[in-house]
Amino acid sequence: MRRVVVPPRPQWRDRVEAIGFDFHTIDNAPYWDETAYWHFDARQIDTLEAVAEELHEMAVAAAAKIFAEDRLERLGITGIAAQLARTSWQAHEPGLYGRFDLAWDGVSPPKLLEYNADTPTSLFEAAVIQWHWLMDAAPHADQFNSLHEALVERWAALAAGQPLHLTCLPPHAEDEGTVRYLEATALEAGLAAKFVALPDIGWTGRDFLDQDNQRIQNLFKLYPWEWLAEDPFAAHIPQTETRWIEPAWKLVLSNKGLLAALWEMFPGHPNLLPASLDAGRLDTPRRVRKPLFSREGANVTIFDGATTLHQVPGPYGAEGHVWQEWCPQAVHDGVSVVLGAWMVGEQCCGLGIREDEGPVTRDTSRFVPHLFE
Repeated sequence: MRRVVVPPRPQWRDRVEAIGFDFHTIDNAPYWDETAYWHFDARQIDTLEAVAEELHEMAVAAAAKIFAEDRLERLGITGIAAQLARTSWQAHEPGLYGRFDLAWDGVSPPKLLEYNADTPTSLFEAAVIQWHWLMDAAPHADQFNSLHEALVERWAALAAGQPLHLTCLPPHAEDEGTVRYLEATALEAGLAAKFVALPDIGWTGRDFLDQDNQRIQNLFKLYPWEWLAEDPFAAHIPQTETRWIEPAWKLVLSNKGLLAALWEMFPGHPNLLPASLDAGRLDTPRRVRKPLFSREGANVTIFDGATTLHQVPGPYGAEGHVWQEWCPQAVHDGVSVVLGAWMVGEQCCGLGIREDEGPVTRDTSRFVPHLFE
């Protein structure tokens, strides 16, 4: 595992825009960054794949324990959110995808930082953009990337022969880009897929409708369940037959409190970092405090004893926190690197890499391609 500096392709912006990637730059700085790539060998890719699939099994087992022991409130999941999560879990509703964020130096066991199992983004970049980069820049090499094929196959299993709606809250280029890509994979799977903006979804007193008054039977939403549960419309969800993707039980998998549940259930596991909902039970000076519902690194704080080393602003924290041991593997040559291992169903199907000069991965952190030989 090593970082290789290379010149970007000529007219790279035109190239990525030609395949629909129009959020490649954020605040006049590249978000898609092909001035470097990460090189792996086949053994390392096998390791990442096996670790992610084992972590998924462990995460589902931890979720089962959380539901069995009625620990949702301890994770900040209450009211209608808890009701929807329990009903969804009891119905064994299947999910579509997720992304494990891992720290790794290529030698020691990879360490789990968190599981983005409800609304993970950077999917289009991982599945399509870096593949096109590989075909241009290193066609002799390979890439851990069967995401597109896996998504098409998963859609066919989830909603074959049924209409599908996909939604997010516009205007947000990355979210809508992710949803539009998922719409394309669903169409390729033979589904009658259709985008509807979240504010355009209506309610008849019995059904949710799209902007053309079509009944919504299956709805993929790139919108956090904890936000959705606060909307007055959430009270109508139990009254309908609409199937939600991702299912509401993934509130537990996407909650940072899962990290504490995993460490409690699998203490000392080589791919886990010590974590607890109680700061006093984490016996390490360097630790990270994460809000239970935090996204894109918001409100994450790094401590060394009582000293604050780094803090990211944001709107989270009132719901509670989890404490996790700081992981030095995430820093390579002064750059923070997070490996995103993509799950489709129960299989790990791809890898996306984010970099940042700071110690916390944020929504502006660069996406860098990879290959293996």
